[in-house]
Amino acid sequence: MARITGPVCRLCRREGVKLFLKGNRCDTDKCAWERRQQAPGMHTYRRGKLTDYGAHLREKQKVKHYYGVLEAQFRTYVHTAERTKGNTGTALMNLLERRLDNVVHRLGFGLSRSQARQIVRHGHIAVNGRRVDIPSYLVKPGDVISVKNRPKSLQLVQASLAESHRELPEFLSRAEGPVPEGHVLRAPEPADVSIPVQVQLIVELVSR
Repeated sequence: MARITGPVCRLCRREGVKLFLKGNRCDTDKCAWERRQQAPGMHTYRRGKLTDYGAHLREKQKVKHYYGVLEAQFRTYVHTAERTKGNTGTALMNLLERRLDNVVHRLGFGLSRSQARQIVRHGHIAVNGRRVDIPSYLVKPGDVISVKNRPKSLQLVQASLAESHRELPEFLSRAEGPVPEGHVLRAPEPADVSIPVQVQLIVELVSR
């Protein structure tokens, strides 16, 4: 699967917002965003005012990098959202928040979305008792996301839970027993999105 392999801290600086791509490191003094908030590259002081198209593009790129999806995947989510009844922007963010790797991260099973994606791909996560190793799998209300009951899986997730300091979103709940598991209480709402985003700009851009 294609993925971004370069320095991810540059992405935060490029988008002008902290994307928490390195887990707990982003909350420490080692975070590159805290030290250098200007955009990456030479002669950034010469760049002119952001155009209308640029503002739309930056909003789309910010969301793509935050959730770790590529252009083709993102376009698929947009087309699905457009066919959904109701507000297209709300439907788009609902789809992204329901991704299994995102839910695993927000439950605290992975310190970052990239780590959560790896945990899912390596078969450490089960949905309703069945192993699911597809990061883009969409959970739904009533689903139970649990850790495989084997030493390696439990050790990996317990270590993340011990270090995680993120608050649970209201659409999820977590039971920290011998085998940690999470429950999807309802569909995600705009208030559950943990990044400031002007989703209408994204819809306008992809509708051109």
